Parts: sequence; structure tokens; C-alpha cells
Amino acid sequence: MDVERRPGRRGRVARGPAEDSGPVAGFARRLWELKRAAGDPSYDRMRDEYGALASKSALSAAARGERLPSWETSWEFVRVLAAGVLGGDEDEVRHEWRGEWERARDALNAGAAPEPAPERSRRTAFVLAGAVALVLVAALVFVFTASFDSEPAAPVGDASEFVADVTVPDGSEVATGSVFVKTWEFRNAGTVGWVGRYLVRAGSFGNPGECGTPDRVPVPQTAPGEHVRVSVEVRAPGSPGHCQVYWKMADEQGHILLPNTRAVFFSVRVI
Repeated sequence: MDVERRPGRRGRVARGPAEDSGPVAGFARRLWELKRAAGDPSYDRMRDEYGALASKSALSAAARGERLPSWETSWEFVRVLAAGVLGGDEDEVRHEWRGEWERARDALNAGAAPEPAPERSRRTAFVLAGAVALVLVAALVFVFTASFDSEPAAPVGDASEFVADVTVPDGSEVATGSVFVKTWEFRNAGTVGWVGRYLVRAGSFGNPGECGTPDRVPVPQTAPGEHVRVSVEVRAPGSPGHCQVYWKMADEQGHILLPNTRAVFFSVRVI
């Protein structure tokens, strides 16, 4: 990766991947340029302050151009910067960047020539051997750490399905300083009853200020197959802008349940 020296900062500063190195590097270059345009925030800040729902390592890898990131990671990178920091329309930003990502994906797939049969066989054998080794290592790690892990395992068969925004659809306009109630509808799509559960605030971003909410709101008891509505009271910030707040399901002790399920959120414009 090329580097430059920037006045006022010690050491070398990354220039980002070269755009002419292929579709993956080109897409990563555009992510890198977006990050610079948004003030070059750290990846920690993108997660903790702006609310990106992707790991620091995934965000960093997306802009290095070594491999094409998933659309989900790409969108979290773009959403918090292009829409959150720079104030772009979220629907327009999503449409534009989804097109960029798909073009990079299609170009990457089109340029992948089939391997000769012997090479495929050697690669397959290598991958299988590596997979076996990873399984053995994972089993050892699990045995070693099980006694020390305080986070309870998710119940087998637990699943949630988002049904609808009941009130305040995303993109709604609310007055500065106003109070409104956001309600979502979910379905218990698993085989485990929901008892003693909450939606907990899991991240947010906004400019110039956040919407004020409780840290958590209760989820009514819900049997498998049943629908449930969950509401949170929100106070809009005192200055115009926007805010978006994310929520995850947790138990009474605050342990996140269904960690692989995407967070639910509300997004409003403050006028």
C-alpha cells in the first residue's frame, strides 16, 4: 500500500489501495476515500460513536483491498460515514453503494479463471486438511474456555423475525425536542419462549445530537409462533439533524441473545 507523510502527524499515513489494481482494490479505494472525506475517523470511533455494526477488523479489512468485503460489512462502513457523518440520503446512499459493490463482485467473478483439475485437487485436499485442523483447534479451545466463559450459551432453537415498523417509519420527520413512541412488531420464529427479555440499546449515530432513550425496554412474554410489539419512548435532540439508534435482544442480566441476528433500529430526521 502506498504511503504519504502528512504535516503535523508523525510517521507514515496510508494512501489506500491503488484503484487500478483490480475491482476489489478499486472498491476498497472508494471506501478509503469516503473515510477521508468524513474526517478519517478511527475504526473504533466508527463502531463506538457512529454505531457501525461490524467489527473493527472487518471495517479495516474492507478498506485494504485484499478481498471483497461482504455487502453487510460494506454497508455498515458506508452507512455511518456517507449517511451519518456526511448527511447523505440513506436510501440514495444504499442504492449507489450497492451498485458499486455489485459491479466489483461481478468483475471479480468474471475474472476468476477455472483452475486445472490437478490444482483443484491439491487445493481441495489442502482445504479439507485445514478444516479438520480448525475443528480440532476449536474443540480444544471450547474445552479449555468453557469453565471460564460467563456468557451463557444461546438456547437451541431460539429465533426472532422482524415483522414491521408499526409506528414512525424510517425517514420520518420529527420536531426538535419532541417526544415520540417507536413501536416494532416481531415474531417468535423459534421453539423457545421469550420470558424476561429486553431490547437493549446497542449503538447509535446522529448529527448534531442523539435521540434520548432508555437503555433498555421490556419484551412482553411471547410463546413460539406468537407476534409481539415492543415500544420505546424517544426524545428528539434539540437541534436539527438526524439520529439512528440500534437495539438487540438481551436477557435480564444484559447478555445479548441471538447475536447473529441483525439489530433492529429506528431512523428519523429532526427538523
